[in-house]
Amino acid sequence: MKICLYLEFYNFRGGIFYKKIGTGLLSSYRNQEVMLKSLGIDFVERWDDSCDILQINTPWLKSIWLIKKARNRGKKIIIWAHVTAEDIKGVFWFGSLVSPVLKRYLIFAYGLADLVFCPSAYTKSLLIAYGLPEKKLVVQSNGVDLKDFFSDAEERVRARAAFKLRGLVVGTIGLAIPRKGIATFLSLARDFPQIQFIWFGKIYSSLMAKPLPKNLPLNVVFTGFVENIRAAFNSLDIFIFPSHEENQGMAILEAAAAGLPILVRDIPVYQGWLVHGENCLKAKNNEEFSGYLKKLLEDGNLQKRLGENAKILAQKESLPEIAKKTLAIYQNLLK
Repeated sequence: MKICLYLEFYNFRGGIFYKKIGTGLLSSYRNQEVMLKSLGIDFVERWDDSCDILQINTPWLKSIWLIKKARNRGKKIIIWAHVTAEDIKGVFWFGSLVSPVLKRYLIFAYGLADLVFCPSAYTKSLLIAYGLPEKKLVVQSNGVDLKDFFSDAEERVRARAAFKLRGLVVGTIGLAIPRKGIATFLSLARDFPQIQFIWFGKIYSSLMAKPLPKNLPLNVVFTGFVENIRAAFNSLDIFIFPSHEENQGMAILEAAAAGLPILVRDIPVYQGWLVHGENCLKAKNNEEFSGYLKKLLEDGNLQKRLGENAKILAQKESLPEIAKKTLAIYQNLLK
């Protein structure tokens, strides 16, 4: 078995489109590489006619060309549904305008696959609503690499010194875009002026996305892109993820692997794997976010219990567990 693992523009001009961005898409791609290596499956990142499966991560124009080329040679096609029309809204200024067009394009592109990997049952439900046949949609977690993400006391000390953090720190990791819940994050910072809040993640130009407010609360820091994400997680005490739309939310799994107590927005994508009061807390609006954060700040035992259960969740979603399922899918597809 040989697989072409393809991410469009990944190698273009030294990966210029992926440098200093830090997205779940790129994390998923790297996880796929780790899994294929662990399974002993030969893979390449540029098309080779000796491949049995073409696994596409972003079905843009060159990918469509490769899909047709591989199909003509009798190869099998898998496409990851990292993108939906719903999650493009709230990213860039033009997100809402292109969403309807993107939806029609994705229906066409995903329709070319033998199988579509959906990062969550929620994503699968969206694609079924698009009209794609359920039989080709497979729920497949992006997983989390426990060798990369874990609690590290020494790294915590270094990271907190580097970012000048003291006391209990609340934070998040992700692109600094409206969809990720910047408004809620800033609302919480204003509600708890005595607590430090930090957001790790790329900040886009105002030409691309809505800019951050000029007058940020004094207890808030937006770092921009950071290289060492594990250090960022270890610098935190409480992880909040107020995003309005996700296909899974890989940062949540990474925070879980670090054993952090997690507070998220109560949206459909988390149903079935994030359980309120067990491995996270879920808030429907800013008032609930504030109330649950207050509860976490006042209850160290709750922090500890949620963090421990989050680690259990991460173990269930670890790459060795996901790899077993992936291997079976490949074998069945090639029968």
